[in-house]
Amino acid sequence: MENTAEGATPKLVGARVLRREDQRFLTGQGVYVDDYRPSGLLHAAFLRSPYAHARLGRIETANAQAMPGVVAVMTGADLARVAKPVRAKSRMSQYRETGFPPLALDKVRYVGEAVAVVVAESRYVAEDALEEIVVDYEPLAAVADAMAARASGEPETVLLHDEAESNVLLAREFSQGDAEAAMAQADVRVRDRFRFHRHAVVCMENRGCVAEFHLGSGELTLRSATQCPGLLRDALADLLDMPEHLVRVIAPDVGGGFGAKSSLYPEEITVCALARMLSRPVKWISDRREDLLTSTQAWDEVVEAELALRADGTIIGLRAEVTSDIGAYSIYPWTASVEPIQAISFLSGPYRVPHYAARVRGVATCKAPMGPYRGVGRPVTTFVMEGLMDRAARQLGMDPVALRLHNYIREEDFPYRTPSGIVWDQASLTPCMDQAVEALDYAGLQAWRSQVRAEGRWAGIGFATYIELTGVGSAIPASPGASISTGTEAAFLRADPSGTVTAAFSLAPQGQGNETTLAQVVADELGVRLQDVRVVCGDTAIAPHGSGTYASRSAVLAGGAAILAGRDLRAKALQIAAHLLEANPDDLDLQQGRVSVQGSPDRGVSFREVAQAAYGGRRRLPPDVEPGLEVTRFYDPYYGTASSATHVVAAEVDRETYEVTLHRYVVVEDCGRLINPLIVDGQVRGGVAQGIGAALYEEVIYDPGGQLLSGTLMDYLVPSAAEVIKTEIHHLETPSPTTLGGFRGMGEGGTIGAPAAIANAVSDALSQFGVEINEIPMTPERLMQLVRAESSCL
Repeated sequence: MENTAEGATPKLVGARVLRREDQRFLTGQGVYVDDYRPSGLLHAAFLRSPYAHARLGRIETANAQAMPGVVAVMTGADLARVAKPVRAKSRMSQYRETGFPPLALDKVRYVGEAVAVVVAESRYVAEDALEEIVVDYEPLAAVADAMAARASGEPETVLLHDEAESNVLLAREFSQGDAEAAMAQADVRVRDRFRFHRHAVVCMENRGCVAEFHLGSGELTLRSATQCPGLLRDALADLLDMPEHLVRVIAPDVGGGFGAKSSLYPEEITVCALARMLSRPVKWISDRREDLLTSTQAWDEVVEAELALRADGTIIGLRAEVTSDIGAYSIYPWTASVEPIQAISFLSGPYRVPHYAARVRGVATCKAPMGPYRGVGRPVTTFVMEGLMDRAARQLGMDPVALRLHNYIREEDFPYRTPSGIVWDQASLTPCMDQAVEALDYAGLQAWRSQVRAEGRWAGIGFATYIELTGVGSAIPASPGASISTGTEAAFLRADPSGTVTAAFSLAPQGQGNETTLAQVVADELGVRLQDVRVVCGDTAIAPHGSGTYASRSAVLAGGAAILAGRDLRAKALQIAAHLLEANPDDLDLQQGRVSVQGSPDRGVSFREVAQAAYGGRRRLPPDVEPGLEVTRFYDPYYGTASSATHVVAAEVDRETYEVTLHRYVVVEDCGRLINPLIVDGQVRGGVAQGIGAALYEEVIYDPGGQLLSGTLMDYLVPSAAEVIKTEIHHLETPSPTTLGGFRGMGEGGTIGAPAAIANAVSDALSQFGVEINEIPMTPERLMQLVRAESSCL
């Protein structure tokens, strides 16, 4: 642990504390949804549509219902009597709301949409019974191409939602200044059409849930592999018409989420409704194909963008047209706008852009719904903006580092309001780049590139800088116009008579290390030992009201709430200790679980003795202090804060196979005051690994009829340890001026910067052919086609 000064008490915040939760994970003691097997458990299996778009006719279930071991068979019509369709609402003016039923009603809109469910004594029986269900489908033309479908007024046979009267479910524009005039006045204009292909979320643990209904109490309990137990509880109470206090959602250990497990899914509603109807526990665990077929997908955008600059490299304007393929439905609670709107909100990135004009349209297609994934829109916008910056540098004959430094938002500009209205409180843009150049030995790396090229090899260097909004409070909704509040978080602290502290949060970690970092914050603020703090997350019956884990908010919001609660609990503990010691509370200090009189360290009491007194009745307490030692505090950072980083990649493209090899990867990031550098490093490395996957390997592919062609991990490629290069990480630590503790979020940054940096490195490697990377992932086939198109000699 690190000391703040010679002889000072060691501080836990800032120390490289080993993750406490790893003890159970590494010894196989983690408890996941599928580990829960209550008495009388039934198993659900879903019949899924083989068609991308079809009207539903007769559904014959009698043969399935008659099979031994089958308890119930339900269709959409059956379920509609006990559960309402999900409607993801938004106040955004150009948003078309649509319903998403738990089981399909009038028609199916993507391959894999659930049509019926079988509940049986075993999953094997349930799966067999699915084969006995007969469904009459009337196939309709599939809407598989967002660009082709983005205009309204299509024939009814290719209209996905009749109630929307268009396949364009949302549209929005942002503007500042006069972008058209800036384009006309520019000395240099660079433009391209960028394509970021659809991405799947591949977690170690597939989605799954178990629902129980207790007939005596009327309580419904859902255990789900979810990131947002609070949001699920609120939604389920509404959809099932139950009081919220009778709905409990528990997120046990969750094996990865990355945003895909932050939404409410049809299976969760269905399983809850079944458990309530049957008064028996019902479990559903998806297999890998179901997960790839039906979990939300991400990043499916086409961006046509143009950047205007003066001859000295100063940016004067940016304009863009974005088409976003949002899939078949608008998801709850984020709506279909969560990805598209961020694609134009963050496009200007870390640069001063005086004139800006951008618009986006979200188009419904016959694909799995689009939802949040690590970075949400910003991997796309960073890829576009950083690609334009490199194109501009080549056209201007400037070094890409110099061009970026010339246009970064300056220190004196903060707080800085972007063209879309986002406010950056502060960011270390120039310091990150300066340290990256130093850490790289940029001149030496350029010499390496020249040497490699002299040998006839294709090598390049790529830079990418991003700035992101993290720890967002109530001033900015997590999804534009959404009717839910996601801007606050709470901490409940209780010291028991033994002197140990329980800290409860509504977060639902999936690998972030929250049990360790939040314990560090609580222990430091309260003045007790780390081993005396137990962090409990993910149970709506225990934790205060909150929404969950997403959008790089845990450290900022939960950490802020922990600080407030810790201060209050500490103040009460000192009042009680002052009474016991016959001293003034201002003269006391609480460190390492002991209260002592300042200047007289031998005169004191343990925190345990204070806690015992707190529960020992009024006779042991000061007259104005009530018994007990517990507190709940809420925290809202309002605007949130900004995090920033620079990523640098040295890469080589093989002349024969067109395989991309990464030789060096450097990240310099500033996520404010570090709670645990060890955990931050792990988050950065994990994010970079996923960014490498996005840049080079991962792509969800549908055929023109809406059939998924990448429905297994043989077809959908994720990087293994062999493909993930060691990442060199350097930290700046500039405390946020707007958040308690000075924390900034950092869980998504690695994924945001990696695709852009790798794409720029590959563009640089192939610059002799005039190749510019405008499509991700950069598969060997795509690179070969690009080079051959630009070079007649190959």
